[in-house]
Amino acid sequence: MSERNNTLETTRRLGVEQTGIEIIDEADRTAQPRDLFWPWFAANVSVFGLSYASFVLYFGISFWQGVLVSVLGIVISFALCGVIAIAGKRGSAPTMIMSRAAFGVQGQKVPGVISWLVSIGWETFLAILAVLATSTIFTRLGWGGGTSTKVVAALVVAAMIVSASVAGYHIIMRMQSVLTWITGIVTVLYMVLTIDDINWSAVQDIPAGSTQSVIGALVMVMTGFGLGWINIAADWSRYQKRTASGPSIVAWNTFGGALAPVILVVFGLALAGSSTEILDGVAGDPIGTLATLLPTWALVPFLLAAILSLVSGAVLGIYSSGLTLLSLGVRLKRPQAAGVDGVLLTLGTIYVVFFADNFINPFQSFLITLGVPLAAWAGIMISDLVLRKRDYDDEALFDEQGRYGAFDWVSIGTMVAASVIGWGLVINTFSDDASWNNWQGYLLGPLGLGGRDGAWAFANLGVLAALLIGFLVALVARRSTVARQEAA
Repeated sequence: MSERNNTLETTRRLGVEQTGIEIIDEADRTAQPRDLFWPWFAANVSVFGLSYASFVLYFGISFWQGVLVSVLGIVISFALCGVIAIAGKRGSAPTMIMSRAAFGVQGQKVPGVISWLVSIGWETFLAILAVLATSTIFTRLGWGGGTSTKVVAALVVAAMIVSASVAGYHIIMRMQSVLTWITGIVTVLYMVLTIDDINWSAVQDIPAGSTQSVIGALVMVMTGFGLGWINIAADWSRYQKRTASGPSIVAWNTFGGALAPVILVVFGLALAGSSTEILDGVAGDPIGTLATLLPTWALVPFLLAAILSLVSGAVLGIYSSGLTLLSLGVRLKRPQAAGVDGVLLTLGTIYVVFFADNFINPFQSFLITLGVPLAAWAGIMISDLVLRKRDYDDEALFDEQGRYGAFDWVSIGTMVAASVIGWGLVINTFSDDASWNNWQGYLLGPLGLGGRDGAWAFANLGVLAALLIGFLVALVARRSTVARQEAA
């Protein structure tokens, strides 16, 4: 016990969290549900949310249809994150460790690899946006936005992300509460300065799209917001008091995550619907395109807020990707795992910024592809939470001889089957930039949905199908397994 106390004192003094994937001690579980507001709001108040409006309108739907899918998609997806966050309170361990109850101690590595890839992809994507935004705004200010600017920006952004993620939970929570105010204020300023650029007549004239297009936009929004975070949702609730209310955790998680994106995307829909230049420019440089609407004096605070908001989101991703790496059996300390992922983030950012011709389209293709098995995993995890009436057995989460076993083949098989079906119901809409995904959509023809060129091809039904199949199959097939585990 004295050794543990010394470790805790060192952690408090140095500000570096040493706790990795192990169970959080009861004495350290002091957080309350309302504390979840800060990390989720700060990570999602990014002005990048404005640019999502262009992706929504590219589905060929109207402004009001865009508002509907944005509000529903954002709120529902973050509510699902809130449900997964309950697992953190029940077991006080990272999300992928809690996943061992559903997949087995060793079987968890199947969704664990998917989770790690998604987290690495998201954090690198956010870092890339920060670098490109810096280059664009420096160019407009006449400060030079060429190679040297990009190099310095890439190193500074990577250093900020990695240093915060290495420091750990307590530093990040304090940082996020500060960033919330900074990014929130500047984002409101941006909206005030650009509201006159909205042409309501043009916005209202955008024609309505088909039902299939609406569903496709809805799935894209869900995948890009809440479902993009769902694999790390319990990482931020594992410090919650054991007596914390489950519904309160869901509510604060949803409120914190959805509040800013709903406002930003709806405002962005009005901006993008007013100008084809904005609509098309976002595809190449989202933040830089939005900056073109600002007066020169506002560019510096806008750049600062944009970078900080993107860094905020990337910090959550790299912190959790480090925990996921540890859950896969990699023998490192938590700060070291975060550092390894930081190196990968830096290399990925440098490659895309300096060598890749286009990254938005391949990223969206990557997002949908991994979004399918991630949705299947989420469905299985949510069913596991619904079926369980007691807290998790902490020791069994680390013992393949314990009640959860080494492999839960029902969950693994369900995830694989749901993914195979899901991939058959999505298509690669970026075949030129991501030709490695052209194999998808093989069920659209046999199921009478018009094939890869039909109306349903762009609806991304595979994500919803994987989520529902994972949930419903596991809810029925694992009921007796969960009952037997809890009886033990």
